[in-house]
Amino acid sequence: MDLRAEVVAAHGRIAPYVRETPVEESPHLGGGVSRVHLKLENLQRTGSFKLRGAMNKLLALDEGTRARGVVAASTGNHGAAVAWGAAALGCPALVFAPRGAPSAKLDGVRAYGAEVRLVGDDCLQAEAAARAHARASGATYVSPYNDALVVAGQGTLALELARQLERLDAVFVAVGGGGLIAGVGGYLKAVAPGVEVVACSPRNSAVMHASLAAGRILDLPSEPTLSDGTAGGVEAASITFELCRAVIDDFVLVDEDAIAAAVRTVVARHHTLIEGSAGVAVAAFLARRERYAGKDVAVVLCGANVDPRVLKDLL
Repeated sequence: MDLRAEVVAAHGRIAPYVRETPVEESPHLGGGVSRVHLKLENLQRTGSFKLRGAMNKLLALDEGTRARGVVAASTGNHGAAVAWGAAALGCPALVFAPRGAPSAKLDGVRAYGAEVRLVGDDCLQAEAAARAHARASGATYVSPYNDALVVAGQGTLALELARQLERLDAVFVAVGGGGLIAGVGGYLKAVAPGVEVVACSPRNSAVMHASLAAGRILDLPSEPTLSDGTAGGVEAASITFELCRAVIDDFVLVDEDAIAAAVRTVVARHHTLIEGSAGVAVAAFLARRERYAGKDVAVVLCGANVDPRVLKDLL
């Protein structure tokens, strides 16, 4: 697909429903070495970037299709986005989640009006159950990442970023299934090929990283991580695998202590709440900061939906 054109189309489609999130410079993170710009997607409606892709998918469906309902699989953020979008457009929504998904995030999904069903022990099992239900019921499955419309919707973040910054040398993006970095990296490579796209994952759950290294999508277990928004496997034959291979220039893995420290730093220095997946991108930049001396770097704060009990322990 022409990803740049799809992102531009998505931007026009979803504009009435999503916020153009601000960019804030962080002298503290730059440390006198780099100019660091935080893309505050944690301020997006529903508390994460996921609304962009979900709305683009839902708005691309005709009214008759939407009336049959939509189905999603999610640990929270994608489910909340689908639930919010479905409520805004007046269609029923059902979200499958793995057992053990953060209760605070699932409560948010329910608050937006969607039904939640707990199935399996990881994201791939929940995705399989959601797809099976969609086939049996006639509802539309809305993938968290394995869908061109979802990827294009996530890419609208990069369209905003390119307009908001006069110069951009590198962008750090957390990676789970790869939908966000595929959209962001794909758009930026089209409009500014010199921008370095850096993928960031928790060491405890880095399936896309391992898959790219192996040259194929792997089925790997994940250890517990503060970055629950990026945890879990990658769906077999996902379109994001090839997109990630095309746009990612570097990959950084970070430990749990570094993620926790990054969340504390952003809360303390910028007085804004972020979740673990956003902390992954911050931690990854800090691990590589010296490489970007004199450069303009964007770090995507992809979400703010952290369980209050987890936040208490972090702080």
